Amino acid sequence: MKKLWNDHPNFVSFVILAIGMLIILFFSARHVGFTPTQWLALAAATVALAGLSVWIMGWGDEDEENDETSADVSASH
Repeated sequence: MKKLWNDHPNFVSFVILAIGMLIILFFSARHVGFTPTQWLALAAATVALAGLSVWIMGWGDEDEENDETSADVSASH
């Protein structure tokens, strides 16, 4: 599990966030009376939102990596 996290941290974050959001969706809307098609559309939108969230959070990681790379290049010159 630790190797998977180290190799693919964004994917693992996406899966965990998507599962958590789907659980919250189910418990929040279980008494609303959605049809199966509506549940499927809500679930798909929820998973897409989780993916977008992790992707946007990953932007900060890329900036930090670029800053570290720039600092290493500057220090070597």
